[in-house]
Amino acid sequence: MAATVPASEFTRNFGRYRMQAQREPVAVSSHGQVTGYFVGPDDYEEFKRFRAQRQSFATVELSDDRIAAIAKSRMDPRHAHLDALLDQE
Repeated sequence: MAATVPASEFTRNFGRYRMQAQREPVAVSSHGQVTGYFVGPDDYEEFKRFRAQRQSFATVELSDDRIAAIAKSRMDPRHAHLDALLDQE
C-alpha cells in the first residue's frame, strides 16, 4: 500500500519521498484527497508499456480469422482453478 503524504509535506521533503518512491509509490494528498502518485522510473515505464498494449474495439470490427482464433483459444492450465468460480453460479 502506498504511503499517503500531504502535498505540503511532500514539497518540504521532496528528497525523502523521491527515495521512498524507488521502493513504493507515494500518494500525495491535498485537503484529504489523493491528487496523485509519485512513482519511481521503473514503475512509470511499466505503466507506460501497459497503457501502450491496451486496446479497445467493437467486437463487430473483428475479422472472421480473429473470431476463429478466439474460439479455438484455451486458458493456460495454471488458471484452471478459476473455472470453479464460474461453476458456483
